[in-house]
Amino acid sequence: MTGRIARTVAESTPHWPESPRPPKGAPNILVVLFDDVGFSDFGCYGSPIRTPVIDRLASEGLRFSGFHTTAMCSTTRAALLTGRNHHSVGVGCLANFDSGFPGYRGKIAREAGTLPEMLKPHGYRSYMVGKWHVTPLTETGPSGPFDGWPLGRGFDRFYGFMDAETDQYAPELVRDNTPVPPPGTYADGYHLTADLVDQSIRYIADHTADAPDTPWLLWLAPGACHAPHQAPADLIKGYDAVFAEGWDVERERRLARQKAMGLVPPDTRLPPRNDGVKPWAEHTDDERAVFTRLQSAFAAMLDHADTHLGRLVDFLERAGLRDDTLILVMSDNGASQEGGPNGFVNAMGPFNFRGEPMAEKVARIDDIGGPDTHSNFPWGWAMASNTPLRRYKQNTHGGGIRDPLVVSWPARLPQAGEIRDRFAHACDVVPTLLDLIGVEPPASVQGVAQAPLEGESFAAALTDPAAPSRSKSQYFEMFGHRGLWKDGWKAVAFHPSGYAFDDDKWELYHLDADFSETDDLAEREPEKLKALVDDWWAAAEAHKVLPLDDRFGPRFAENSARYHGARPRFVFHAGMGHLPTDVAPDVRARTYRIEADVARLQGGEEGVLIAHGDATSGYSLYLKGGRLHHTLNIGGQKTTAVSDAPVPAGATRLGVLAVRDEAGARTFTLTVDGRAAGSAVANTGFNTLISWSGLDIGLDRGSPVADYAAPFAFTGTLKKVTVSMDADQALDGEAVGEAEMARQ
Repeated sequence: MTGRIARTVAESTPHWPESPRPPKGAPNILVVLFDDVGFSDFGCYGSPIRTPVIDRLASEGLRFSGFHTTAMCSTTRAALLTGRNHHSVGVGCLANFDSGFPGYRGKIAREAGTLPEMLKPHGYRSYMVGKWHVTPLTETGPSGPFDGWPLGRGFDRFYGFMDAETDQYAPELVRDNTPVPPPGTYADGYHLTADLVDQSIRYIADHTADAPDTPWLLWLAPGACHAPHQAPADLIKGYDAVFAEGWDVERERRLARQKAMGLVPPDTRLPPRNDGVKPWAEHTDDERAVFTRLQSAFAAMLDHADTHLGRLVDFLERAGLRDDTLILVMSDNGASQEGGPNGFVNAMGPFNFRGEPMAEKVARIDDIGGPDTHSNFPWGWAMASNTPLRRYKQNTHGGGIRDPLVVSWPARLPQAGEIRDRFAHACDVVPTLLDLIGVEPPASVQGVAQAPLEGESFAAALTDPAAPSRSKSQYFEMFGHRGLWKDGWKAVAFHPSGYAFDDDKWELYHLDADFSETDDLAEREPEKLKALVDDWWAAAEAHKVLPLDDRFGPRFAENSARYHGARPRFVFHAGMGHLPTDVAPDVRARTYRIEADVARLQGGEEGVLIAHGDATSGYSLYLKGGRLHHTLNIGGQKTTAVSDAPVPAGATRLGVLAVRDEAGARTFTLTVDGRAAGSAVANTGFNTLISWSGLDIGLDRGSPVADYAAPFAFTGTLKKVTVSMDADQALDGEAVGEAEMARQ
């Protein structure tokens, strides 16, 4: 019976719509999505890195040895969230650009509902903590639009970061739809991973207090182990002895452990070293010392994350929630190749054409993993992370797309410690979860008709090791690298950027008998190969993979030019918040002027007027010791212009003019009320990347760009800051692409 409204309450009948109710036995769901962690990096997958919490979850549940992702972070997230292939939902590559084609918008299409949107009608509350990176970065500014942010895609709360990465000691944080400062600093022991777990515990504690009978979804995506690799110094140094014998020995040891665990077949072979990786023994003592420490920083970051994940699991146990919580722990792609052959202590210099020679790395070895570094390990250690697989993140060989997956649910999955070698893909996760919960995907979400799910549930395999294999084939594509799995066979092509796609060499592997892709059957099975390649082209057309595009740099450069357009002037009024780097003024490779309008100075004022970046790279205009300063920081190398005399009382306009000459050098001329007041010359500047960290007005809220203690807020009255730019920008597209790829 429905309600009825009459003239009086006595004559009327009230009606209370029934609230959504979850199916009986619907579990809580905890998804833990690590970043750039290779197939062998968890202890329970063969690593010496300490991951006792993940290992315990595996011993209480299942490990998959055939779980596959999409080779990159944005794309795997899109597939995991929607249950569809990443090109199909518009995230064929990265959230960093929109190529103008349906499969490459950098944003999840409305026709592809996300898991929290699917669960909302069934009574679930959903919480997102950590890395998002499926919103175009040009839409992450203070005006949004917010329809692609976590709250715009079904999550009820969000605490984390929008970009591919962030500094772990001074992160660029967002709570719901609003940027917020981190609640601590490196000096007082702050680390983002600990903060994310704190917020996760709070969300679940609040939920349990308010709605104890309502199931929840918590999506926890830490920055670990994406660069910058940052962790406590004592933890980092403690791993040096573990990895001192190098990547060749480490690969052999990991494979031996994997065989002993039954994770890989006993006849699995190590493939040759990846291209460009030298034998460990051929490196100098200095190189081995630096490379070991860079690997130790990666290991310590994962160890540290596992420790804090343990706090969350312990909380679930104390709260009586553990048995009814389905936990999935996975990585978004294989280990990263962005560290290059020699790794980086601070990648920001090399990505602006200022080299980082080995002597400099050696001199800074004890800084690795600290607040003024942007560390990444070399190819050899990424290769070891992906043991026993070939290549890396970005590639469609096993090292880029085969990843760990641990599943634990004490109430429903009693199979303790078992291994499943069944093929599964990131887009299979949503169908599996819906299957386990007992609900169907919705026909529409917020009035938008939904595209069908493209993944296939592997729920039956969780309890039955003999469950049927995946019936669908699965394609792969990233930057022109291609692959297709079907019935235990795989065709794969490595694509060198800039070469004709028709010249790519397709390889053929029978994965059921060749786990590590070491026996290329292309010449022996040409008909099988042709059939799989034909299937790949059919899948590419069906799933919006076309047109193939291997242009790293032009895609990023074109996106930047399209977004900023001809806009030569930005005005920042006092009181504005933090501005992400992708929507801040693009002063790379150009002449520009910055001018700050302040209330009449009384004398003694100091602090930052404008700062973009952090301790690893950026620029800052500030008053210090009575004089006006401008610091250009390129990879930690700082050039500072200081006014010739103290800024006089009564001054109201403080600025800097940066003029770029044809050779790329910059002359920085300070101005006070429009008159020149001092200058400095830098032989380099921002050519490809200003910083991963964004822009602040009136303070420097992250790690400090210049030689002052952040936030070094301006003590006078700041009215506005104007940035004006000339049209002399000439970006090196390929270099821009290389730098941008390093942040993915």
